[in-house]
Amino acid sequence: MAGEARAEALGKAGQLDFPRPLTTVDVVIFAIRDDRLQVLLVQRPAGEGEPFPLSLALPGGFVDVAKDRDLAACAARKLKEKTGVISPYLEQLGSWGSAARDPRGWSATHAYFALIQADASALTNDARWFPIGGGRLKEKLAFDHGDILASAIQRLRNKVEYTSLPAFLMPAEFTLPDLQRVYEIVLDRSLEKSAFRTRILSADMIEPVAKMRRGPNRPAQLYRLKKGREPVYFVRTFNPPE
Repeated sequence: MAGEARAEALGKAGQLDFPRPLTTVDVVIFAIRDDRLQVLLVQRPAGEGEPFPLSLALPGGFVDVAKDRDLAACAARKLKEKTGVISPYLEQLGSWGSAARDPRGWSATHAYFALIQADASALTNDARWFPIGGGRLKEKLAFDHGDILASAIQRLRNKVEYTSLPAFLMPAEFTLPDLQRVYEIVLDRSLEKSAFRTRILSADMIEPVAKMRRGPNRPAQLYRLKKGREPVYFVRTFNPPE
């Protein structure tokens, strides 16, 4: 019976004869800009038949079976098309699918989130950064992208509690106070300075560079993320200040 069902589905000349869902990949791209966590959004086209014309949406699009060897490759391609960069960190977030999320038909999207250095990107004309305030975005997004973004923000915040992910948001060179500030922006709370410094230095994730940052105060040591370094997982979370 199984063989008969398969043969029936294949139809003539080995072609599938049942409807297939639309398959897309969407990417939630985070960066730190103006001392705030921001997300990259694009404005949808206004062409005839386009769903949610001129609405804001996450960057993404249909899987290209000729170009994309897998979902991660599609996400990386979409990221580079919109920002001109290859993210040092790209993680699969989850999948969303239903008959109602896209008016063009049954649709499934596979969402990723990426962390990039904002000053390294060269955005396309339809892309802009939007600040996230209080862990949410005030703008309304097309499709179910609001739900996807909310999941990405929650995933990022949860992982920042016990990993080195904020290091992937840093410029090429930074100070320890710079890194602590990025942690605090994402977590939306302050961290204790000496405990933070001890944890980061003991994690062996950054290395000093042979120069200092000079300013009105005493010179500060500059660091960089170690090449090829995977995210570090800490044995415990950052505790809120008492």
